[in-house]
Amino acid sequence: MADLVSPSVVVITTEQVVYSQWSWYGQSQVESGAGSGVIISSDGYILTCDHVVSGASNITVTIGDKDYPATIIGEDSTSDIAVIKIEADGLTPAIVGDSDKLAVGDNVLAVGNPLGELGGTVTDGIISALDREVTVEGKNMTLLQTSAAVSPGNSGGGLFNEKGELVG
Repeated sequence: MADLVSPSVVVITTEQVVYSQWSWYGQSQVESGAGSGVIISSDGYILTCDHVVSGASNITVTIGDKDYPATIIGEDSTSDIAVIKIEADGLTPAIVGDSDKLAVGDNVLAVGNPLGELGGTVTDGIISALDREVTVEGKNMTLLQTSAAVSPGNSGGGLFNEKGELVG
């Protein structure tokens, strides 16, 4: 299953210019970030989390050993979803499944870039809860809960069911 789904999961790195409020001279610094994304079309559209790319001045997508500059096509901070685009063809898109058909106890794989430097990591688990209501950074969200290990950097990566379909 990992061989089937891994080609559709990418590494995303970002740079953001941040100005220090404590500086007399308005000094800035560049902060780096990292996350994951899932290819949703063979011509370069990628789904990720909004918090991975929001505010970034540079976004780079790494597929295998090749880097691509990316642009934000759309983002929604309320649902924490963003679509970015790279100029590439012949990519392997994920097959999108139906998360409404999941049941507690279903097996899943999480694929992503934990810690911002371990791209292509696969962990397994089960669906632990459906429609779990949580508050994240002051935003109420209803989410799937999984026992698959998910670390910082996995954000935007794929959660796949037993058929290899993207469900989260």
